[in-house]
Amino acid sequence: MPLNHGIIGNERILALVSPDLSIDWLCMPRFDSPSVFARILDEEAGGRFQITRADGQTGGSFTYVTNTNVLIHSWKDAESEYELIDFAPRTVSGLGTEAPLEIIRILRPIKGRPRLRAIFDPRPDYGKLKPEISMSGEAATVAGPGLNFYLYSNLPISGILQGREFFLDREIFFVFSCYRRERIPTNAEVNFLMQSTVDGWRAWAKTCALPTFEPEAVLRSALCLKLHTYKDTGAIIAAATTSIPEALGTERTWDYRYCWLRDAAFIVEALRRLSHLSEGEEFIRYLRNVAESGPLQPLYAIDGATKLHEEFLPHLAGYKSNGFVRVGNAAYLQKQNDLMGEIILCLETFVTDPRIVFEDGNDLFRLVERLVNQAIESAPEHDTGIWEFRSMLRPYSFSRAMCWAAVQRGALLARRLGKMDHAARWQAIADAEREIVLERAYNKKLGFFTQALDGSHPDASNLLFPTIGLIDAKDPRFVSTVRKYEELIVKRGLMLRYMNEDDFGETTSAFTICSFWWCEALALMGELDQAIELFARLKRYANPLGLYSEDVDPSTGELLGNFPQAYTHVGLIHTAMTIGELLEARDGRVRAWT
Repeated sequence: MPLNHGIIGNERILALVSPDLSIDWLCMPRFDSPSVFARILDEEAGGRFQITRADGQTGGSFTYVTNTNVLIHSWKDAESEYELIDFAPRTVSGLGTEAPLEIIRILRPIKGRPRLRAIFDPRPDYGKLKPEISMSGEAATVAGPGLNFYLYSNLPISGILQGREFFLDREIFFVFSCYRRERIPTNAEVNFLMQSTVDGWRAWAKTCALPTFEPEAVLRSALCLKLHTYKDTGAIIAAATTSIPEALGTERTWDYRYCWLRDAAFIVEALRRLSHLSEGEEFIRYLRNVAESGPLQPLYAIDGATKLHEEFLPHLAGYKSNGFVRVGNAAYLQKQNDLMGEIILCLETFVTDPRIVFEDGNDLFRLVERLVNQAIESAPEHDTGIWEFRSMLRPYSFSRAMCWAAVQRGALLARRLGKMDHAARWQAIADAEREIVLERAYNKKLGFFTQALDGSHPDASNLLFPTIGLIDAKDPRFVSTVRKYEELIVKRGLMLRYMNEDDFGETTSAFTICSFWWCEALALMGELDQAIELFARLKRYANPLGLYSEDVDPSTGELLGNFPQAYTHVGLIHTAMTIGELLEARDGRVRAWT
């Protein structure tokens, strides 16, 4: 099955729903908990919760309720018409939101009496065992490792468990929950939760400061990013899934259900540009908590836990029988020198935003000082790089550039906080670091910035150099880099991360955010028309609901990699906003009503 799923959630749980009305992926009670439904990783053993027609027909329309994360599937033929609404309750309560650990499905008849069936097949703990399901009062109780799950419905539970067909001649609901309820909810209560969730998402959408360029795509990306935030701790995960491969037939499978500090910093900045600041404030709180627990590492569990032991689950067939299903991620042990740069870039934009009030400047500065000193110490050292090579320690150009960014932005923050001695010393170091990067990362013979200092391989991460302020996008060295990359690492209109072999051999898939980096680079170079044309092509690689995976197979156009990938949606947002701002300036639309 292709990655044409929708995603629903409420900042505490996430679920993937397929066009054939199956919940194919759900981890409870947290994003990084063992799965309850994992059909996306094994058609038979993974588990699912599916609504099917008794006659086996599939089809209908599948979309989001406008400006929400509520999914609606509509069916219409000569004899019947009905709809299925899927959502995770998220209701406004005071100045915050309530987000119970529940998924709700509502079937609404519109015409006729179609015959349907519910396939309820939970497989907790990544499908390791088929669970015991018992009747407990008015609910079905699913025995899970360490906790139970509950299914409530206004259909007879025994009929659901036996897979009996039913006529849809009234509104039917299903509530799948981590909670034991005192009683079955009423139709009115379920519909109130649905309408309140719709209203809450629309209220959040209204506060997005959208660009004039591609605002609908940006809004869908923003709503997707919001689902990756974890309200209990402030952590932000990289993707909802694990082990959807970067390339089929390979062991390039990873668990992305954790908080990469790098990815989270990019997400926070994208949301800040859209005028959403609370997510960044909560992430900074999370960051300070993990920073106080010991040396910084690239990623953490969403509760701040540091050990993310990686293991295979051989009992699962994998996405499209690819195998190599992993949980945990050994990258937490890696040395990634770019880390300090992204964090300080994030802190700098928040501290300098007049809408944010930081009352403990000295306490914050202690974190900045620690990060800057770590960047200065790490800058000349080899690391695993942004792409998390497992054995290829190198002096990666992007890592060195981000160390420069940490020191340079640290100097700006020091000046703002009145630490003038620190500012002067750090600025001098930053100036020297910038010269090292520009001199040693640019290969004059080859005409492009290279993956490693004094190297010879292209690397798409270097396209971010203008956005962090290292070099002007119209500098001949950067323009030449873009032109060379278009020759060397673009396949069928999509940009790969790099072309040199890595720990697993040759890489073949295009990392989708790299194409957005390329698009934004064209815009910053002044090639707006080309950037707009490329953006239009990239939009075609979203699934029918406007969601992106991590990778695309250039030869087939198939979406691959974990899904939906927050990083990709960040790239779309930044690129659309940059193009929009430059278009407005070019066309003179810089005043109200123009």
